Formats: sequence, C-alpha cells, structure tokens
Amino acid sequence: MRTNSILRLVAAVLLLSAIACQKKVEDPPSAGSSREDGIAGFFLLNEGLEGSNTCSLDYYNDVIGLYWRDAFPVSNPGNDLGDAGNDLQCYGARLYAVVSGSNRVEVMDIASARHIGEVKIPNCRYIVFHDAYAYVSSYAAPKENDSDYPLGYVAKIDTASLQIVDTCTVGYQPEEMVISNGKLFVANSGACRDHDYEHTVSVVDLESFQELRTIDVAPNLHRMEIDAYGNIWVSSRGDYYDIPSTVHVVDSERECVVDVMDLLTCSDMTICGDTLYVLGNNWSEFTQSSTVSYALVDVKFRQIVTRKFIVDGTDTFMENPYAIAVNPQSHEFYVTDAFDGVTPGKIYCYSPEGRLKWTETTGFIPSRIVFTRQRLF
Repeated sequence: MRTNSILRLVAAVLLLSAIACQKKVEDPPSAGSSREDGIAGFFLLNEGLEGSNTCSLDYYNDVIGLYWRDAFPVSNPGNDLGDAGNDLQCYGARLYAVVSGSNRVEVMDIASARHIGEVKIPNCRYIVFHDAYAYVSSYAAPKENDSDYPLGYVAKIDTASLQIVDTCTVGYQPEEMVISNGKLFVANSGACRDHDYEHTVSVVDLESFQELRTIDVAPNLHRMEIDAYGNIWVSSRGDYYDIPSTVHVVDSERECVVDVMDLLTCSDMTICGDTLYVLGNNWSEFTQSSTVSYALVDVKFRQIVTRKFIVDGTDTFMENPYAIAVNPQSHEFYVTDAFDGVTPGKIYCYSPEGRLKWTETTGFIPSRIVFTRQRLF
C-alpha cells in the first residue's frame, strides 16, 4: 500500500511538471515585477494575415525563460490589435504598436499590455520619439486606395494627450525614420507608385516641423539605423529587376551620401554597439525567387566583418527569414521566420557566437522585436 501511494505521488508530481512546462510556452506568468538591473525580456509584434485582423503581440520573459504567445487579448478581453502590425517601440512606460491596415497606433501600458489609447493615422508605418513627442510616418491614405496615393507625411503626436499636434509633408510612401541634431530624417520609398520609386531622404527640422531639403540616395528606400558617429545607414530595396538592394551611408551633419556597402541584399538591419547586423531576403522578378544573405558590418570603419554570422548551419532551416534583433545587454541575437505567410512563424535565439540556443512558434509573420527592462505582469 505504501509503495502504491508513493508511485501515485510521483505520478502526480510528473503530471504537474508537464502542465507547468506547457504553460511556459503559451500561458502568462502569474506575477512579475520591474527588473532594474538589465533587460528583462522582449515584445514581438506579428503582422498577421492581411485583412484578417490577426496582428498579435508575443512576450518573452528572459528572467525565467517563458515565451508567451498572443498577450494582448488577455489584458484586453474581447479586443484584438487589428490588421497588419508594422512597427513596435517602447517609450517611457508605454508600448506603441503601429497597425497600418487598421490605420491606427495602439498605445499600451508596458507592464500589462493593457490598452491606454490610440491615434488614428491612415496607413501608418513607423514611429520614433524625441522629448515629449512621437513621430509617425504615413502613406497618407488607407490601403484600399491602391496606387492612388498622395504625398506622404509625418504626424507629430503629443505623448501626454495622444493628440496629433502637427504634420509635415514628405515624399511618397515614407518608411523608417531617425533623429539626429534636431532633425528628422525620413526614408521615402514610393513603394505604391508602380515602379516609379522615390530616391530621397527628407530632412525635417523638428522645431519648425518643415521639410528643409531632400537627399538623393537610391530607389525604394526602407530601413534606417543611426550609429554612434552620426552616420545614417539607409537600405534601398532596389526595383526588383535591374537595380539591386543596397545599403547607403548618409552623413547626418553634411546631409549627403558618403558610402555604399556591397551587402548583396538587405530587408532588415539593426545596430548594436559598433556592429550592424544585416538580414537580406529580397525578391527578384527575373528569377522569381528570393536571395537570402547575412552580414556583419563594422560601422566605425565601414567594413564587412563576415557574411555568415549564423555558424551552426541552422539558417538553412529557415524558409523566409524576416526580422532581426540584438539584445543590447547579452548580445544574443534573434532571427524570425515568416514561412509562407499563412502559417504561424518561428523565432530563433542565437548566442553572440551564432549558435542556436532555443526556438519557439510565434504568430503570423513575426516582424518587430523590442527589448524591455520591464517584466510583463
């Protein structure tokens, strides 16, 4: 009898352990608190299937190794993020999700993912912050306009009231932005103009909020990163035919292009310290296929360090590499895989040396990662 009781007790413990392990994949932690001594985790915005309101927010607790999918509805019962999540950023105690298909910026409490408010902006794209204001790039018309788009603009938002206080007209279909020396630099793409792409970066004075000038760079601009030396790294998607994807270096002081990097392709990039991590996954209309590439660049000397920063061969597992991010504290890096765009994606975590540590299933089309010192819940 005693032996059977012990066996039943062991079986019960094993069952509870299995349930606990399952919760570490999908369920939220029961409690949490602010972590002041470093990065506590990250949020991941999933674009979702276009037109289906399946944009979602995942969260990873780096302290206890818990990955939680679709956090937003738990804090906001009966609500979803909407259609086509495009950008995600933390600022102060708030989390901002730019949801382009739903024409709005969702503002959440960073400690709970609870809804605080929203800002309605047609086909909003990316967001940056300076002092008490947020700046959001906009195509200036909803997606259903197809190719009939006016010039784009940047909206200036008071982060206290969440009201738009000013707008500045820039080029067609503006994308990412950076701020340097009291100026906002905006990558114009012209992505909806039937291959009549924009080539310029708009330079906007933050005080007057007027466009001062444009810098001619390359067609179909997209990503922007600024390094510690005042140089802006700008990606061009090319024209998908004869003009390849490139990365250009713009001097923010002189406001001109000072270098072009031969990186094969660039669809996403991020800077950590003096290193630019470049993920390339660009489509060619000629070959009807995508070219995937990886590169590390020393931004101080503008030199390519390596074209292979995943060293264990697990990059071959990925069908559609989509986004990259680097933990500024641990230097672990993350690559997401969107697969075919209609099935849940995956995120891969790598050591600084480029070896796989873990992987998890995400929402549809995992696109944007932001790190936080605040633990969710």
